[in-house]
Amino acid sequence: MRLVLLADTHVPARARDLPAPVWAAVDDVDIVVHSGDWIDVALVEQLRARAPHLIGCFGNNDGPEIRKLLPEVARADLDGVRTVVVHETGTATNRNQRISLRYPDADLVVFGHSHIPWDATVERPDGGGPVRLLNPGSPTDRRRQPHHTFMTASITNGHLDDVVLHQLPPH
Repeated sequence: MRLVLLADTHVPARARDLPAPVWAAVDDVDIVVHSGDWIDVALVEQLRARAPHLIGCFGNNDGPEIRKLLPEVARADLDGVRTVVVHETGTATNRNQRISLRYPDADLVVFGHSHIPWDATVERPDGGGPVRLLNPGSPTDRRRQPHHTFMTASITNGHLDDVVLHQLPPH
């Protein structure tokens, strides 16, 4: 199972469309995971039309149309990987521990909001194994980051593999 991880796309507020490499990745995967701040419901519809499966949540900048379509927290079992998709997780200080406590049943938490790529693995406080925390950054609004980014990953036999942070060319 191949995944594209997106967040903070802000289309059309920050860009008219997703960059071509993102669309190429979307066309080559099984699931698109988007952790909020879409801005326009048209992007939700475009991704649903092109991706075999879409898992997403709304972000703090998303209006009522998107909030009607998507939950604040999305959950899915992806080939045995219990996945949570959420926009906001609070400040970076103690984020790993805070998320592992907030979502104790998750194997993978995909989040956004900061526009800062994040890849961490933390042990659950109850000793129940690791939780992987991923923020793909933003493909359209890098803010103070050196690059626009998104992530790809795969799930094989119930394990998350091949997590790659893709840096996009300037646009």
